[in-house]
Amino acid sequence: MIDNKLFQIIDANLNRTREGLRVCEDIARFGLENKNATKSLKTIRHRAIDLVLKSKKISLVQLLSCRDTCTDKAKFIDFRKGTGVDISDIFMSNIERVKESLRVLEECFKLIDEKISRGYRKLRFNAYDVEKNIVKKARLVSRNR
Repeated sequence: MIDNKLFQIIDANLNRTREGLRVCEDIARFGLENKNATKSLKTIRHRAIDLVLKSKKISLVQLLSCRDTCTDKAKFIDFRKGTGVDISDIFMSNIERVKESLRVLEECFKLIDEKISRGYRKLRFNAYDVEKNIVKKARLVSRNR
């Protein structure tokens, strides 16, 4: 049987992936008016959940049953907002979050289902490509990086 802690890690990172992608998607859509990037980010977001839905070894119900936000001691850790933060900084921090969480999903699923793990690896590399294209086209270079 798979450990509940592993399910919690997967649940948190699946949420983190989808939330970060949604932020990036909205910036691409409304801030950059980039239809192709918006579509690509939306596709990655949908595929991230589809991988779990297609699994015969894990379900969303199992993930939700292990979620315990009441005892999560790190849920309200705030980050410090730097001076001069703009929409490109928000995009860049969220795409980094997406790539990191996709890597966690890839690693965790190696213990459950290799095929799904490979699916998350593919999504991570898709995110790399979308990031590169957006940065290149929109010249999104943070002043603070």
